[in-house]
Amino acid sequence: MMAGSYSNLVVLSCTTAGQAAGDLLGSDESEIVHILWSVVDTTANTVSVPVQSLVVKPDHSELSDEAKSRTGMDEGAVAGGAPIQAVLEQLHQSLTNGVGAPFCLVVDGQQAMRQCLHPETCKKGISLPDYFYAFFDLRREFRKFQSTSPAISSVRDMAQHLGLDVTAVDECQAMCLVIERLIGLGHKFTDPETVDYKYEPGTYQKNELIDDDTILRVRGLPWQSSDQDIARFFRGLNITKGGVAVCLNPQGRRNGEALVRFASKEHRDLALLRHKHHIGQRYIEVYKATGEDFLKVAGGNANEATAFLRDSAAEVIVRMRGLPYTATAADILNFFGQSCPVAGGEKGILFVRYANGRSTGDAFVLFETEAYAQLALAKHKESLGKRYIELFRSTAAEVQQVWNRYQQCPLIHTTPTMIPMLPQQAITCGSIRDCVRMRGLPYQATHDDVLAFLGEYAVYVRDHGIHMVLNSSGKPSGDCFIQMYSPEAARQAAEKCHRQYMGDRYIEVFQCSGDEMNFVLMGGQLNKNGIVSPPTASGPAAAAAAAAVAAANQYQYPGYPPQVQVPQMSILPQGMMQSPRGIPSPAAATSPYYTSAAAAAAAAAAAAGYPPAMYPQYYFPSPPVSPTSVGYYPPPSPVLRMRGIPYNAGVPDVVNFFGGYQVPPEYVQMLVDVLGRPTGEAIITFLSHEFAQKALLEKNRQLLGSQPVELAPLELVPAL
Repeated sequence: MMAGSYSNLVVLSCTTAGQAAGDLLGSDESEIVHILWSVVDTTANTVSVPVQSLVVKPDHSELSDEAKSRTGMDEGAVAGGAPIQAVLEQLHQSLTNGVGAPFCLVVDGQQAMRQCLHPETCKKGISLPDYFYAFFDLRREFRKFQSTSPAISSVRDMAQHLGLDVTAVDECQAMCLVIERLIGLGHKFTDPETVDYKYEPGTYQKNELIDDDTILRVRGLPWQSSDQDIARFFRGLNITKGGVAVCLNPQGRRNGEALVRFASKEHRDLALLRHKHHIGQRYIEVYKATGEDFLKVAGGNANEATAFLRDSAAEVIVRMRGLPYTATAADILNFFGQSCPVAGGEKGILFVRYANGRSTGDAFVLFETEAYAQLALAKHKESLGKRYIELFRSTAAEVQQVWNRYQQCPLIHTTPTMIPMLPQQAITCGSIRDCVRMRGLPYQATHDDVLAFLGEYAVYVRDHGIHMVLNSSGKPSGDCFIQMYSPEAARQAAEKCHRQYMGDRYIEVFQCSGDEMNFVLMGGQLNKNGIVSPPTASGPAAAAAAAAVAAANQYQYPGYPPQVQVPQMSILPQGMMQSPRGIPSPAAATSPYYTSAAAAAAAAAAAAGYPPAMYPQYYFPSPPVSPTSVGYYPPPSPVLRMRGIPYNAGVPDVVNFFGGYQVPPEYVQMLVDVLGRPTGEAIITFLSHEFAQKALLEKNRQLLGSQPVELAPLELVPAL
């Protein structure tokens, strides 16, 4: 609309059912219950339509005292109103039939439009007419006219400054009086505010400059949330092109976080007021972040992935996972067929590869329209060759993250120089059967292969809950233990996946408990008939072995399982097992997982008649990840020990304390004593040496809550 071409201004004000009003209007996620509107004829400079009142019936009829005072209504009066969709249709009919075009809306401040009307109608699936996407903010227009005026926080402040008496009129009438006075003094209503119709994907370069005051970190998102879902959560606020970057964890799975870049600081500040608003039944946390944080997730280099995203006008990106390593672009085009054509043909397909060119089994595919994308996503878990393929809606930021991580280093690192000697807190125990044992895995099977095999049950796997079992030579044994979120999930996974094929091998899958899992690692046997206990060792030599084990455990962390254990229930006699599991042989002491005390325990155990084997933690390498094949160890990330944490603090508090240092929640281990009470200490794993060193220099003895905390490096031993 050209400047000065609006012949009518539609004045609008609304009230919600909650306590929040003024600059906080909409911050409590309350529904609209009352709308007032009027029309000012800018040519005649007079009110052409007097104030009209529309009562809106909310889904939840409770009214706050503030709402009752502002509207003069109680719950009964509001219950007699119409749903918001019917009210907006009535308003639309009145404006299109009774008001001369062109017209534009006017509101007092940004909140009524950006924090109330747009978010509520988006959540309820209501489409707004085009004129709701442009409006005048009366406060901003007043500041344009009176650039030297004092701070203005309401329409009554403006009226007072202009010498108008508005004590006996409602807010909508007061706005009309202010508009008339401004027009009479020569002010022109031009260049309205705009609300973006939809979010547009885009790309960023690593070296771009991003204003810190426009970035937010969002936490608690449903794992399947896309960039469009996040943009809908912030509907009414303008997000820059490509400004939603969904974060991935080190295993390449979404971690429930995202970084969002807004068009201005004002929009970022309004977004902060949506802290703990909801997506479905989940509340979403919103925090400030930095441009550096955003570029670490969304930024790319001048590489194949950036060109793939930049050169296409496609609307939707779909991620394919579980592709055969020999799959070609032609195979993918045939997989989707003519019903959902890939944008650009083979140019619309990006295979994700390691730096050495080896395939990862992932690919990204572009589709021109939402309709084609929906048809494509309907092929989720259909087969390509002998492999079923997982399909997910993806984002430009996810493409960059996955590509960069695989190109720079695998998502699970393979060549560590230092390995944190962390106790195995991740190992479960107890009689609850919330674990699954897989037997008969191909020796080359990886973490991702296990997730692909579990299919729909992969979402029930606990973070870092996949443990690949190694034999006494440090090579894959073909066994794997998986920790699930519930016994029911473990039962269903065992029933549905038992004797299904991974490649050309069928896999046996059994439900088990944490105790049974640890029992098997100590030399017992587990099958569908239960556990089988071998004979028990005893005698002076066994007692000596127990004493040596106690010496090896004297420096263990409070609340953690012992580093070394002699199985008291039973062990296998020498030679009964081809790859016996129990206490390590003295030769195993050269492993980076063992100390000199562990070697002494191994020697004593051998004298007691225990078979050569390995400690439980050799099967379960330290957090934050589990190995996927021989030679796979935890990432070479430095580790700090944190002391002095308030006892009521949790993982989110520690993550917030390290904001800007890239510490995911799963990299924080809160230490507890033997009774499960917090010790005030935590183990923090960082993604790089630089972040750890920076945190040590800048955050040591800083306050967490009201207490200063101490940071110190955790002792590391070199990997051999």
